[in-house]
Amino acid sequence: MRPAEALERIAYLLERGREAPYRVRAFRNAAATIKELSDAELSARAAAGRLRDLPGIGEKTEVVVLEALAGTVPGYLRELEGNLDPAEDERAKAIRAALTGDCHMHSDWSDGGSPILEMAVAARQVGHSWVALTDHSPRLTVAKGLSPERLRRQLEVVKELNLELAPFRILTGIEVDILDDGSLDQEDGLLRELDVVVASVHSKLRQESEGMTARMLAAIANPHTNILGHCTGRLVVGRGRPESTFDAERVFAACAEHNVAVEINSRPERLDPPKRLLALARALGCTFCIDTDAHAPGQLEWQTYGCDRAATCDVPLERIVNAKTADEFLAWAHAK
Repeated sequence: MRPAEALERIAYLLERGREAPYRVRAFRNAAATIKELSDAELSARAAAGRLRDLPGIGEKTEVVVLEALAGTVPGYLRELEGNLDPAEDERAKAIRAALTGDCHMHSDWSDGGSPILEMAVAARQVGHSWVALTDHSPRLTVAKGLSPERLRRQLEVVKELNLELAPFRILTGIEVDILDDGSLDQEDGLLRELDVVVASVHSKLRQESEGMTARMLAAIANPHTNILGHCTGRLVVGRGRPESTFDAERVFAACAEHNVAVEINSRPERLDPPKRLLALARALGCTFCIDTDAHAPGQLEWQTYGCDRAATCDVPLERIVNAKTADEFLAWAHAK
């Protein structure tokens, strides 16, 4: 394994394990520094003990480089590979094997940590043939939500990248805020141009049930909405955050009526909806989308968590929209 390859793999696994971003950047920056050197120069610096003279090379990254140059898999990399989650059960494996894409992913255009191209390449590497780019909408300023002008520029970038990546496809999309009155936080004309719209509540999560229900129902009925994102808004790690309260039967019945998929959000701190609500949505005839909500390349592997929950709650494969090919998915999305 080449030193830069080892450093990049460590960064990827740290992202997958939800480690602090500064730790990920340390290994990624070290990899970028190493790539600037020829093999001969890198070996000469290592032999002279001058690796740490390079920008971004510290004690840990130096050890990784030296071990890789010696022809061994670096110990830290072996440790991280050994800590990967055990394989999911057979039903979950079958669901994951059937998934062809991911409908919820962020780039550094909003609050993600990596460029669109890196996210797309990582999606291809985990076995997908397509991925939807769904950066945030304008109101979420803390996440650098995209103004109409920035979203239009992003659409042009995606068009160019699709020429480069074909036959892999990046679908155009957005994670749009559901506003207080249930309207969507982006221009109607722009939403009409997109391949997929994930509508999510990010504000006033403690709103009383009647108001939250009305807000969600209005968003679900909107002709541009394809997927209802992380419906309860809960967080289940750290200090956590309780579920938003709403009339789940009415909301999920509306999703079934309006051809809106209920997202099974795979982020370890969300795992949303809870299993009791996932089972209710299944019973009410909803379709589903198993998404990672990834903000970094390593997080695209989190889909297995959502597959586990779908298997536990007996979600039929034929009701999972991202088990479709890109063309089939687009036909489903545009049918609304």
